[in-house]
Amino acid sequence: MAGIKALVGLSFSGAIGLTFLLLSCALEDYQKYWPLFVLIFYVLSPIPIFIARRVSDDTDASSSACRELAYFLTTGIVVSAFGLPIVLAHTTIIKWGACGLVLTGNAVIFLTILGFFIVFGGGDDFSWEQW
Repeated sequence: MAGIKALVGLSFSGAIGLTFLLLSCALEDYQKYWPLFVLIFYVLSPIPIFIARRVSDDTDASSSACRELAYFLTTGIVVSAFGLPIVLAHTTIIKWGACGLVLTGNAVIFLTILGFFIVFGGGDDFSWEQW
């Protein structure tokens, strides 16, 4: 039952983050849909960690090079997701208010993704079949 509550909480926080992202595009003052390119980063960010968990063996208690590379790539993707709206706002493609909404949405979405990994990815007995 705790897994269901965590899943509902994570989906609620993900919906809040996407609401901030859509507000940055659809409000009457902003009217630009360039911030939606951040969705690509949301999809790409968990992929290196999923691959590293699948490929690396868990016999060594210390971190492996594969996991360290996955953390590095994930960090680069997350930093790029925060940098894109700042660059768009600096070049006056979008307004700074839209940039603030996108950055808020980024923080909420990436904390949701981190929460998913903490709640559902911690144990070795984790299986996708439980859903």
